[in-house]
Amino acid sequence: MRMKTKILPGEEGIALMIVLWIMMLLIVMTLAFSVMVRTEVFSTIAFKEQMENKYLAEAGLQKAMMEIIYRNANKYQPVYNDERDISPMDGTFREGRMDDGYYRFAITDESGKINVNLLTDASGIILNNLLVNLGVEKYQADTIVDSILDWKDGDDLHRLHGAENDYYLSLNNPYRAKDAHFDNLEELLLVKGITRDILYGTEKKHGLMQYLTVYTSTAGINVHSAKPEVLKAIPAMTDNMVQTILNYRTLENAKKDGSGLQSMLPAADLAKITSYITTADSNVYGVQVIGYQNEKTASYALKAVLVAEGTDRCRIIFYQSPAQIEMPENDAIPEKL
Repeated sequence: MRMKTKILPGEEGIALMIVLWIMMLLIVMTLAFSVMVRTEVFSTIAFKEQMENKYLAEAGLQKAMMEIIYRNANKYQPVYNDERDISPMDGTFREGRMDDGYYRFAITDESGKINVNLLTDASGIILNNLLVNLGVEKYQADTIVDSILDWKDGDDLHRLHGAENDYYLSLNNPYRAKDAHFDNLEELLLVKGITRDILYGTEKKHGLMQYLTVYTSTAGINVHSAKPEVLKAIPAMTDNMVQTILNYRTLENAKKDGSGLQSMLPAADLAKITSYITTADSNVYGVQVIGYQNEKTASYALKAVLVAEGTDRCRIIFYQSPAQIEMPENDAIPEKL
């Protein structure tokens, strides 16, 4: 005998609701799984792209290191590489290619920068002028320079616009002034008056970082490798003098000794800046590198400071990866190798 199941009134609606809820749950689970898979895929792609850009930047660092070694082995001589002049040491970006990717790198002789560890009350005017030229208010520039000098001196007496322990211990997160030399430039963020925008720059203003160093042993600014902004900050340096120096650098037979400088500038002008400058290159170089695959994709940046030892090797004394660096002006394509 067959048993007939009698469906009570209303049970059809309950069954339909259960089916609909089950279908809704399955749809939600499917969408959640799809979103999770999509997120994982994009995360993997982004990670892969970042790693590729990182190794492109590392390739650019190796290229810069090779050029530093080559230049150091042929110091004071015309040097050529692959039928082209090798990169200048004044921070000019060059571009190279490796397989399907690119790298940009810039090499700067650290002697062309302002050494904050060797600043004095007399030479502090260079940094003060540079800050004002970069758009910092004069009172804030005075505060920054005096505070830097107070930070690295050994006493607890602060200059007119400076700061010592009494100021730093009054902050919400108190700390003491170091009363010793800076170990790296990021340490400047601890100094009164310096902000991240001043140190690293913004889209509209250059940062202070690219003009400073802690690695050289001489206080004078090397006029053969200093950027125009640093040259303009030297007391008594006029725009015409800066342009004369920049033009002289481009000459194939430009001399790097004092006689070359004397041929560039009148004796009266030279006498005004002699105490602030030098013509001697160092063996310490700052390198900035950007690795990328095309102009529309993300990039990876790193920084390093290298010491050329002898004629066949470089030693890395500072390495930062990833790093925050300033792109070329207007993100222009640098000169290709």
